[in-house]
Order: sequence, then structure tokens, then C-alpha cells
Amino acid sequence: MKPVLIFRHVSCEGPGYLAEFLALRGISFDLIRIDEGEERACEIDRCSALVFMGGPMSVNDPLPWLEQELALIRAAHARGLPILGHCLGGQLISKALGGAITPSRVPEIGWRPVECVGGEEAARWLDGLPPRFEVLHWHTETFSIPPGAARLLKSDLCENQAFAIGNTLAMQCHIEVTAKMVTQWVKVYQEQLAALSTSVQAPDEITRRLSQRVKALRRIAERFYCRWLEGFSD
Repeated sequence: MKPVLIFRHVSCEGPGYLAEFLALRGISFDLIRIDEGEERACEIDRCSALVFMGGPMSVNDPLPWLEQELALIRAAHARGLPILGHCLGGQLISKALGGAITPSRVPEIGWRPVECVGGEEAARWLDGLPPRFEVLHWHTETFSIPPGAARLLKSDLCENQAFAIGNTLAMQCHIEVTAKMVTQWVKVYQEQLAALSTSVQAPDEITRRLSQRVKALRRIAERFYCRWLEGFSD
């Protein structure tokens, strides 16, 4: 199988559990470190899928590599290549396919539940998952559902937590995190946690029962990733 291309936008927001998931299945991947200036040309006919990770920047920022990634998503989607986005990555997919990225009603940071949304396409992606489960959130902007896509998840604070269209899966929430990543984010993004509110959890709450929470999240992530793999071709 051709390698998966994974785009990292900041060093602390790498592929996390997704890297382990792919390695266990013998699927190779190339990590493109945008944060280190790696903006090499990407030929989509030499990869099996594209993955876009998170980051503190906005999809609406005037950064040249953002436009390059948007164009890459459009080209890959037109060919039916599997695409996966986490947080910023999900917002990139939404914008590339005709959605809009706007400020969230409130910042959503910490462990909160999401709910599965009904519908035929949602049922295909959510089969085997509980109707409500906990994930990690860390965002101040949100995406709209692009034309032709099906909404999969919602939360009390954010109506659009995930959508799918063909072989493309975009998520606003984080299912890829490891315990090490969460601990690092609490330190790196501590300024975002300074103004505590009902939608922003304190650092000690975010790291409370961390190993159990991450273990449960892996079961959720595995279900999504397995479903996404069904769109792969040799």
C-alpha cells in the first residue's frame, strides 16, 4: 500500500494514536512537518490517503501553506482519495469543500461528551459506538457542514463536531490524543486555560483520570479509523 501523508502544523499536535493504529496494521506514513518548514510538493497519486492534524492557527489566517493544503484536499477529494482531519484539519476539509469557519459560540476546551446524529450516512460511520461518549475538545472556532456531507456528531456547545462525505472524515473534536499529548497541551496552551468558564476546564480537571479517559477514547478512535480504512485501495 502507498504511504499515508500526515500534515503536522505544530510540534505538540502530531498524529498521536493514529500513528500507532497505522503501524499496527502495517500501513506506512510520511509525516510532513509544516511547523519545521517542510512544504515539499505532494503528488497525490503517490499516497493512499491524506491526514491533517490540529494547530493553534486559524484556517482563515493568511498563511501560504494553508492555501496549498486546501488545494490538495480539493484535488484528493475529486479523485476519491481518503482524507481525515482532526480539529484544524477538520476545518481545512470543511473550507476546502465549500464550508465556512467561524468563531465558536464559546471556547470548548476539556473533556465533554458528544452525541451521535441520526441519518443513513451517520449510521454507517457510527455503527458500534454508544449514542453518547466523551472526547477531548480544544477549539475556539467551528466549521459548517459543506454541501453533500453528513453530520455525524454534535455537542451541547458545538453543533458540528464531525462530518463525512465519501471517503472523507472531518472531526472538530480530538480522538487522536495520547496522555503525553494532553499533558503537553496543558502546559503549551496554558494561556487559553487562564480564563476558566463552564466551557473551559481547569488543567487539573483535564488531566484527572487521564489514563482511563485516553484508554476509553482509543476504543472510540479505533472505530472511526477502522471505518475510514474501508475507503483505502491498494
